[in-house]
This record gives sequence, C-alpha cells and structure tokens, in this order.
Amino acid sequence: MIIYDRKELTLLCEKWKQEGKIIITTNGCFDILHAGHVEFLEKAKALGDVLVVGINTDESIVQLKGNKRPINLLKDRVKVLDSIRFVDLVHPFSELLPNAFLECVKPNIHVKGGDYNVDQLPEKEVVERYGGKIRIIPLKKGYSTTSLIYKILEKHGGKM
Repeated sequence: MIIYDRKELTLLCEKWKQEGKIIITTNGCFDILHAGHVEFLEKAKALGDVLVVGINTDESIVQLKGNKRPINLLKDRVKVLDSIRFVDLVHPFSELLPNAFLECVKPNIHVKGGDYNVDQLPEKEVVERYGGKIRIIPLKKGYSTTSLIYKILEKHGGKM
C-alpha cells in the first residue's frame, strides 16, 4: 500500500493504534534495493504489527547525496518496496529529514540501521516526544548501495 497524502497517513495510523497495533517505522532512500535492505526490513517488521516505510523523493535524494543519485526513480523504488511482503505501507516524503512523516505516523518504534547512532539521529526528539522508542538494527556486512555502485563500476572499468 502506498500513501502520498499526509492526512490519509495520519488517519490510518491512528486507526491502527486504536486497534492496539504496534507501528514500526523506518526511512531512507532505498535506491538500489539489495539483500541488506530486505534483511533489515524483515527484522524491523518482526518488532511489531505494521511496518511503515518513509522513502525520500528523487529531489530530496539529490540534495542529500548529490546529482548522480538516485539511480532509480521514486515510482520504481516505491514499487519494489511495496512488493515486499513485510512492508505494509510506503510513504514518500520530500523533506531532508523524516520528521514530518514521523509526526503523522507517531510510531511505537522507529528503526534505523547500524550505521547510525541513536543520540545523533535528528529524528530522535520527534519520536521520543510522543513516547516512541528508537531501535538500531545491525546492518548485514558488505551490503550498501554505495558499495554496490562501486562494485559495478570496478567490474566494468567505470563503463558498462
């Protein structure tokens, strides 16, 4: 399920909370989905009942990572994420930080990968303000989108 409207996202998450469901969130670019992403999302979903994934828009990725990214357009990244059985909802957001997305969802648990430190997360304050918790899930070693791009370039001498 993909939701673009923040009001609709808020209402759905409020409904889930009223039903007693534990809502898990995570966010990121998810530019080239790989086994590390899939394992991370599976572990995130295991922490609760509903996994809501915030995904950066193409424009916000350019601002975060430079004009050579994203590799895949938003519509394609969303389609891939939405096809994963343990992802319940995908919500694109255009801001550099996921704070407005998190304000709508008010997750019980917000999950980030092991390359982050809880105290350095800009969204920590937003999540904790309404009683949510932050969890760090160790990353699968050797898996990152950037390393995958470099591996492709190395194998093809910078050319395809």
